[in-house]
Amino acid sequence: MTDVANPGSALGEAIGALLEEEIHRILKPLAEASNCVYIATGPNDPRTGKPTKLILEDSDGNEYNVDSVIINNRFQPLVLVESKYIRYTKHNRDKASWVCTAHTKLRERYGTVRKSIAVLMGNWSQPSKRLLQSFEVELFEIAFDDICDVLAGLGVNYRWAEKDRAQAGVSWKKFVLLSTAQRKQVGRKLLAGIRESLRASLRKALDESAPRAIKSVKVIVRSNRGETRSFLFSDLRSAIAFLNSSSDDQLVDTADAPALLRESRKKK
Repeated sequence: MTDVANPGSALGEAIGALLEEEIHRILKPLAEASNCVYIATGPNDPRTGKPTKLILEDSDGNEYNVDSVIINNRFQPLVLVESKYIRYTKHNRDKASWVCTAHTKLRERYGTVRKSIAVLMGNWSQPSKRLLQSFEVELFEIAFDDICDVLAGLGVNYRWAEKDRAQAGVSWKKFVLLSTAQRKQVGRKLLAGIRESLRASLRKALDESAPRAIKSVKVIVRSNRGETRSFLFSDLRSAIAFLNSSSDDQLVDTADAPALLRESRKKK
């Protein structure tokens, strides 16, 4: 177990797994208390008997491996949950973009999804977090320094330079010597700071007491040239009034659409 090709990567994956396991432990009882089902794996593989990855499919047949999903008694998804760990900021954009794409496409197919949750662990940049929030993903954060401090308390040095393979190897060997109880302690300590806010978010998402009502209405118009215009309204009456008062030509008119500014104009 101590001999791995990339000890730094192995340690990162192990920490990510511990954090994901703790998230499941926190959220599953809340889902069940609301008469929902918390799913974190796919069906068992008939050959190995082990659980497969949880795969959800969008309307176009594209498949996405999500960390967990909460469904109601009609097997309809209500909440999508992701836990994403990053050690180096260079991976920020790829992982953030994947969550944005996956959750948007899944929400388009499953209209019952009420909330997307992402627990971000490690070195996440502000632009990546803003990107996720712009796609209505609710964020909970665990800082890289917090991970380092918790591991240091167990004798594992997690602060090393990106190419310091020697230190990564030493840290990995110390980590694998930790007991099961010590490893679980890592997840519990790191989730302690966001545990209650995470629980509160899920309770709100699964709350059935508020009567269902329209919050907003978006009208999307596509022209035969492939152009797309969208209009957002606070209620259905406003959307209907807008459509009734607009001609086809007005709806596909792109004269007031945003334009890219040239660099020379930006400098003025």
